[in-house]
Amino acid sequence: MKKLTMIVTMCAMVLAMHLGLGTAHAETVVKVGNILPLSGPSASVGQQGKQAREMAIEEINEAGGIKSLGGAKIELLYADSKSDPNVGVTEAERFINTEKVNVITGAWNSGVTYPSTAVAERYGVPYIVPVSVRDTITERGFKYVFRIAAKDSWWTRDQFAFLDDMQKEFGDELKTVAFVYENGDWGTGFAAQWVELAKEHGYEVVLNEPYPSSATDLTPVVNKIRRARPDVLMLVSNAADAILLTNTLADYKVSPKVIIGSGGGHADPTFLSATGDNAKYVFDIVEWEADVNKPGAKEVNAKYKERYGTNMTGEAVDAYVAMYVMADALERAGSLEPTAIRDALAATEYSGEGLITTYDSVKFDETGQNENAALAVVQINDIGNGLERITVWPKNARRDGYTPVFPMPQK
Repeated sequence: MKKLTMIVTMCAMVLAMHLGLGTAHAETVVKVGNILPLSGPSASVGQQGKQAREMAIEEINEAGGIKSLGGAKIELLYADSKSDPNVGVTEAERFINTEKVNVITGAWNSGVTYPSTAVAERYGVPYIVPVSVRDTITERGFKYVFRIAAKDSWWTRDQFAFLDDMQKEFGDELKTVAFVYENGDWGTGFAAQWVELAKEHGYEVVLNEPYPSSATDLTPVVNKIRRARPDVLMLVSNAADAILLTNTLADYKVSPKVIIGSGGGHADPTFLSATGDNAKYVFDIVEWEADVNKPGAKEVNAKYKERYGTNMTGEAVDAYVAMYVMADALERAGSLEPTAIRDALAATEYSGEGLITTYDSVKFDETGQNENAALAVVQINDIGNGLERITVWPKNARRDGYTPVFPMPQK
């Protein structure tokens, strides 16, 4: 009886191997943990990042996966941070200790990315940050953290450079500025930079106002803007509050000469549909726009739009590019050892497929920051095809034939 049982077991093993069910034919899988805000105030942008990741990884896997690892396929795992730093830390721990991921990406909210990257660094697991702008994420001497996007000091620097250039081009002098921003790490990080840059550029700050992005009534904030009468209104907002602020400003007929957003909610696909003409002439600083003159960009954007119904945002593009940069590093590493992946990321000079950004290559400096990350400014306007986002700055990147409306018409 014992001998018969052994024979049956051996036959079952042979059959399983023949059918590809046994470990002898198991394929290598690269497990990537993604920490994203899939619910809460940042859910919309988290969903964009998820969609972009999935589209890129589908392309990479269909093209043969990671060939140096025998055609290994990349598997994406997700955790909802809910924009909560504590949840982000817990999920990073779970990904590393329970799921045994090879790479982590995330977390859009700087307040979540900052502590969750520290977890990855402590365990020696590579962490790719597609977009979280807090400067200090890559300023702690970490060796396993790499950021694709520009950091916030570059965003604020270029917002003021844009204002300087536009004043020179159109001859309109701007003297006063108001800062209004969500009160998380993202907004307060921008505001600290703005205060210093306003001094350097000779502006008088007439309002410096944080607010909770979960607010359902921003009338008190708009009344403060109205009383301050700034020439320039600079904003950092998530989607819901960007929409609420824009519509409330219109309701109260508050119209500074220039309104400039900082991506995020102002770049969210729901912003235009929810604000309509109230958003007309608003400027926004972003890493990417659908009209960018870059090979492959129109095709990738068209594919994304066909699948998900909207153009890609800068945040979605960063996530898309991050997947290709990760795949390139895995290919060069030829190993799933964390140190091998980390070393390959550190040596990255990527200019290949999927790089649809305004810049020509991804290269990380000694801090893990992509030193080539670049920014652009768009203006929302209707030039015959409905409201759209039109690239206006730098001037050499401006859409052909478009003259920016500067300053905004006063109501």
